[in-house]
Amino acid sequence: MKQITVGIDLGGTNTVIGFVDHEGNCLSEISTLTKEFTEIEPYMKNLCGLIQTELQKHSDWQLMGIGIGAPNANYHRGTIEEAPNLCWKGTVHFCKMMQEYFPNAKIAITNDANAAAMGEMIFGAAKGMKDFVVITLGTGLGSGIVVNGDLVYGHDGFAGEVGHTTAIIDGRQCGCGKKGCLEAYASATGIVRTMTELMCNSRKPSSLRDIPNSKLTSYDVFKAYQQGDELAKECFDYTGRILGIKLADVVCHTSPSTIFLFGGPAKAGDAIIKPTKASMEEHLLPIFKNKINICLSGLMNTNAAVLGASALAWKELEK
Repeated sequence: MKQITVGIDLGGTNTVIGFVDHEGNCLSEISTLTKEFTEIEPYMKNLCGLIQTELQKHSDWQLMGIGIGAPNANYHRGTIEEAPNLCWKGTVHFCKMMQEYFPNAKIAITNDANAAAMGEMIFGAAKGMKDFVVITLGTGLGSGIVVNGDLVYGHDGFAGEVGHTTAIIDGRQCGCGKKGCLEAYASATGIVRTMTELMCNSRKPSSLRDIPNSKLTSYDVFKAYQQGDELAKECFDYTGRILGIKLADVVCHTSPSTIFLFGGPAKAGDAIIKPTKASMEEHLLPIFKNKINICLSGLMNTNAAVLGASALAWKELEK
C-alpha cells in the first residue's frame, strides 16, 4: 500500500484537491467550484464525495491524513472564521465536519500562507531548516513563520499577519479596513498602486502610460522594468524598500536564517529581491547584519498550495 495524504487548496472561486505521497509527488489532482455552494453542508458532501471516488479508483493507496489551506483558517480550532471571500459566514467547523466522512484520517487546517511555509519545509527549499519565514506575495501579502521547526500560530491561531502590520502611518487604505498596512504597498495590488502614483506625479516617459489604470498589472510593471523603464525601476525600488524595512522587524522578532518570497510578484526575481535585501540590511540591528538570506521559494513552479496543505497533514502525522 502506498501511503498518501490529501492536500486541499480552498479558494473563494475554486477548490483544488491533490493526492500526494511522502516524497511530494502529486499522484492525482482534481478540482471543484467553491462559489457554487452557498451552504457548507452541500459543499462538504461534494468535496468528500470527490475524494472518496478518487480513492476508490486506487485500491493501492492508503489515506493517512488530510490537510487544508484556507482563508481565515484557525489551526487550533479546526475552523474557518469570518472569511470575507467565502459564502459561509461566521465560524465553520471544517475539520469536525470532514472527520465524519474520514474518521480514520488525521485532519488539520491552516491559512494559505502557513500552508506555503509548511510546504517549503517538507518539500521545498527549507528542508532541514528550523527557523525561516515565507512571505507570499499575491493580491495581498501573507506570511508563514517557522520557529524551531514549528509554525507559529499564537494563542488564538492567527499569528503571523506581517502583511497587516503598519508600514506607513495613516498611509494607503488596506482591504482589511486599516490604513498603511504593508500589504497595501508590497503586493501585486500595491505595486500597481505605486506605479500609478509614480506616473501621476512624474513627467518621465513610461510605456505603461498607454495601459489604462484599471487594466495595469504587476506583471506589466515587471515587463516594463525588463525593458529599462525608469519609472518601473523606481516602483520596484520603492516596493523593496518598504518590504525590507518590515522584514528587518520580522528578523528582530524571530531571527530566521532565511526569508523566502513566493507568489506572482516574487517571479520578478532580483527586481524585487535586491532592493528588499538592501533595505533590510540597512534597517537591521548590527547583530543581525549579513546573516539572513532572502531568496525565492523552492516551490515556485509547482502547485505549492496543494503541496503545502499536504505537507501540513504529513507534519501532523509525524507528531
